[in-house]
Amino acid sequence: FCVHLARNLAFPPFSMAKAADDAILDETLVTKEGLKKLNEELVELKTIKRKEVATRLKEAISYGDLSENSEYQEAKNEQAFIEGRILELEQMIKNAKIISDKKSDSKGKEIQVGSTVTLKNKTDGDDPIAYTIVGSTEADPMAQKISNESPVGKAVLDKKKGDIVEVNTPAGPYKYEIIKVA
Repeated sequence: FCVHLARNLAFPPFSMAKAADDAILDETLVTKEGLKKLNEELVELKTIKRKEVATRLKEAISYGDLSENSEYQEAKNEQAFIEGRILELEQMIKNAKIISDKKSDSKGKEIQVGSTVTLKNKTDGDDPIAYTIVGSTEADPMAQKISNESPVGKAVLDKKKGDIVEVNTPAGPYKYEIIKVA
């Protein structure tokens, strides 16, 4: 729950109508594993979390005066968050496009969503690091999964082994050499 709360606090509030309109236009790029995780989260929210919040609400209501009942307000806020997340997950799953596991053609491996790419930071001279390019819903930089919408992800898409890309990141400009594409 805390992870989801933190993730949602990192973005400005949105209207459900706008979110629904945007979801219709946007595909959610996910791996089979990522789609499975989205479905598991949806099931957990619908079957477990909803019941937990309902129990908390019932208990908080029993305390009386709802206007000054912090337990009630907290439970209502959590309920709203859960219902919003359920709608969000349902839209993401509805618009999911599975990232193909098949590799690119024999003309040379071009980097696509789903590719694993090894990059050498030419600016800082760091050791090469392998990243998997994923859709934004699965991005996890600590697990070496970067979004196709991130500055580095965008820069390497459609490139090949041996290419050098320049990336403008929030930390400044960097040059990366593509060492390997899998």
